[in-house]
Amino acid sequence: MNDANVKAETNATALSGTANGGAKLKFDMPFFNMQTIFGDLAEQGAARAKANFEQMKAASEEISEALREACATNATRAADYGTKVIEISNINSSSALEFLSHLADARSFADVVNLSTTHARKTFEAASGQNRELWDLAQKVATETAEPIKKSFNRVLHRAA
Repeated sequence: MNDANVKAETNATALSGTANGGAKLKFDMPFFNMQTIFGDLAEQGAARAKANFEQMKAASEEISEALREACATNATRAADYGTKVIEISNINSSSALEFLSHLADARSFADVVNLSTTHARKTFEAASGQNRELWDLAQKVATETAEPIKKSFNRVLHRAA
């Protein structure tokens, strides 16, 4: 609605019985249809509010779906990570038991030192590789969990702009 659509009406009527015989005009206050003006404004406000509500509802549903997908991905990848930790623990336990077995068969102090040195080197190399594997899995978990959320937020924010 703009100012061109607002109509103002005036009523000018002559007063009878004036003292000097001249005609005086009586002006009534302009009549604005206030009910129509406020009704139109309220209707426009309600329409805008409804449109904004629908946009917010759609954005909320999209973000909820992205969070559901992220949680499912996170659960799967966390299970993979846990499986890898158990696998590594099994390998390390087997290695320690094997070392103790060889240590029990040692005949001299030189054999014990040699076995210990060899086992320490192998353990360090294995731990380095295992840490790299766990680090890669942790990065994969973080990346794959964050990706659906990132995409969803970007879509929602681009639509809002």
